[in-house]
Amino acid sequence: MVWKSKGETQEQERKEIIETLKLSEPGDKKYFGGESFGLVDLALIPVSSLFHAYETCYPGLNVEKECPRLIVWIKECKTRESVAKSLPEPSMVCEFVCNMRKILGTE
Repeated sequence: MVWKSKGETQEQERKEIIETLKLSEPGDKKYFGGESFGLVDLALIPVSSLFHAYETCYPGLNVEKECPRLIVWIKECKTRESVAKSLPEPSMVCEFVCNMRKILGTE
């Protein structure tokens, strides 16, 4: 489990997160389906709320540096009022994850 790991296992997970995120980049399109916001965008945009927590829990992980096109896509999605209003604040997600790591003893 991502939030339970420490040390070498955590480093391997960090690498896997980066690889997965790179595979998840939408390419040169505005959205995954092209110029229109679609089902894939709707399904994947909530995951972006975890990125701050990933960066906090995994030293050396920088989503913006590793996956710049993904960040462009996130910013584009957040220009949509429906998306902007529905996503939780990344800092709140990070706080929750940090608290869970304390409870699990992996902080």
